[in-house]
Amino acid sequence: MADTKISALTASTTPLAGTEVLPIVQSGVTKQVSVANLTAGRAVSATQLTLTTGNLIVASGQGIDFSATPGTGTSELLSDYEEGTFTATLTSATPPTTPPTVSSRYTKIGQQVTVTIRFNNVNTTGAAGRMRVTGLPFTSGSILTVGPTVGSDLITVPCVAYTLSSTEIYFLNAANEADIAIVAGTGRYLAVTLTYFV
Repeated sequence: MADTKISALTASTTPLAGTEVLPIVQSGVTKQVSVANLTAGRAVSATQLTLTTGNLIVASGQGIDFSATPGTGTSELLSDYEEGTFTATLTSATPPTTPPTVSSRYTKIGQQVTVTIRFNNVNTTGAAGRMRVTGLPFTSGSILTVGPTVGSDLITVPCVAYTLSSTEIYFLNAANEADIAIVAGTGRYLAVTLTYFV
């Protein structure tokens, strides 16, 4: 077969599948190599990378390494991001007759988790004692995390929400750090946004 100029060849279909074969000269001998062989295990070095379509997919256990930036932290690898829903349950030392549940949202960036929970027009009949919300999507770490409650008619004093080595949120009176007791009844609401670390 006669040689053909590259400019005269028909353009390939893109994107390449990785199985296409190209000729290369290795140690003076022409051999074949697939497109996948050319890129397998090779690091890409560039001053800038722009994706015009699709996603940047990171292998499991890998992430974005910020170690080139100044800092003295224990880790500069961002290796996790996710968002989703979880089921939160409003309960207490003596649970409501039917503990209310609600689908709630979370966002996790590295070790930081932010949850948003809202119980609206729920029935807490039969409940008594220390109030809590259970079902956090990740167990909180051993460092106390405190955040304000957004609002509730179950709480009549200024209070804070907190979690510690748990999948539960508790509530404290901001003035005397006493546990907040649940208020039994119908038509109750509780809204909480809390950021904690795992």
